[in-house]
Amino acid sequence: MKQLLCATFEGIDAKAVEVQFSATKGLPAFSIVGMANTAITESKERVKSALLSNAFTFPPKRLTVNLAPSDLKKEGSHFDLAIATLIALGNDECDVSEWYVFGELGLGGDVTENILLYPILLSLANQGLISKAIVPFVSLEKLSKIPGIAFYGVRNLTETLNLLQSTELPSPSLSASTFSFPIESHKDKVYYYHEEYPLDFNDIKGQEHAKRAALIAAAGMHNLLLEGSPGSGKSMIAKRLRHILPPLNNNEMLECAKLEILEGKEPSFTPLRPFRSPHHSSTGASIFGGGTHKAQIGEVGLAHGGILFFDELPHFSKTVLESLREPLEDRHIRISRVNAKVTYEADFLFVAAMNPCPCGNLFSATVPCRCSDVEVNRYKSRLSDPFLDRIDLYIQMHPISAEDRPSLSSKELHAKVRQAFIRQKERGQMSLNGSLGDAEIQKYCAVDEEGQKMIDQAIGRFNLSFRAVGRLLKVARTIADIEGEKEIRKAHLLEALSYRKR
Repeated sequence: MKQLLCATFEGIDAKAVEVQFSATKGLPAFSIVGMANTAITESKERVKSALLSNAFTFPPKRLTVNLAPSDLKKEGSHFDLAIATLIALGNDECDVSEWYVFGELGLGGDVTENILLYPILLSLANQGLISKAIVPFVSLEKLSKIPGIAFYGVRNLTETLNLLQSTELPSPSLSASTFSFPIESHKDKVYYYHEEYPLDFNDIKGQEHAKRAALIAAAGMHNLLLEGSPGSGKSMIAKRLRHILPPLNNNEMLECAKLEILEGKEPSFTPLRPFRSPHHSSTGASIFGGGTHKAQIGEVGLAHGGILFFDELPHFSKTVLESLREPLEDRHIRISRVNAKVTYEADFLFVAAMNPCPCGNLFSATVPCRCSDVEVNRYKSRLSDPFLDRIDLYIQMHPISAEDRPSLSSKELHAKVRQAFIRQKERGQMSLNGSLGDAEIQKYCAVDEEGQKMIDQAIGRFNLSFRAVGRLLKVARTIADIEGEKEIRKAHLLEALSYRKR
């Protein structure tokens, strides 16, 4: 029996699969076993055609391919090359058991690309399961960005066989682990950022209070709620926020590319973080993920590391808003189905926008509000206190004025965010301020006696919960980082308190 290695997805992580082959006495037949899906069982015809097109003669035996472990569901056409290679090698004495082989076969033996290869290989690399792999030559440029793997690109089945039977391997393609973007560095780590701002904060006139809150939200990845009249600039701020977020390291950029592929896009490999903006009519399954037989990733998972933007927040269903409390608190989402239980990372910056009332004119000084008190209360009661308790920054947008003028640009704001980012890394933080746990809050967000006294007064006056106090300290820590201060001062706590919803 001979074997090669391949892999399949289980949830969002890849699992290694042993592709085993044996030829036994019996009536000529060709079968694939091991819980293979339709794409794999159909590979028999592709494999037969590819082998016959390359002058291979099938032995008059019973050919069996087993995909182990047999209790793991396998899917994907990338098993073609491994199956065909094992059959073609037959009784060859070369040891290929440590090789990972990926690729879809054409009828003539050409090796073509499969969209799942990048996320599968990245997952295997993160788990430390793979050191070398044979992949389609057309995918080599994209795949070779993954560090820690020696890639050998092949164009057809014949090249694959020559490579495995060769006594001296050619030079592999290795990741350079660098990108051509501007960098911020701390110790031996490099973080990439971009300097293109197609959507600029300079386009927003006035709203200085909201811009300040957006700066704080970006610097610490704090959740942000914008409330204001239609046209006051809520969506403009949310869409521009993406371009001033903190820089990314090499692995984080690769993870963002993985999410792009899972969404069906070509990976861009840029330090621009994800931005997801589902419509308020979206179903819970599309936002959180799900499926009958397989738990697919949803908008919450696709927003990992970036922004999840809910426009017209109160129009989202009550079920969706309450279900959002878990990822906002725990930074992950668990999808449980009869056939699958999957946990997705969901550490994102949540940004929401809403009108002050159903008609939107409650804050307007010129247009009268048409809503009754009952309608306004019903509109706002769609947001529960436990949900609002997970919002770090609440901003009431001012009505626009003819005197409003542009102020800070995105380039200037981004520079402030990067400076605050480096200060957080200099303290030894693994996470940004918005994602700090309870123990980390005590370590990095300590206050003096005067600050603690102010917090105690705020707990009594504003009825703050323990969660609210923690979020207050994290926001104050970010404000201090923006101002270049090592310690959290009274002014930082006062500004952080001003952003609490009362």
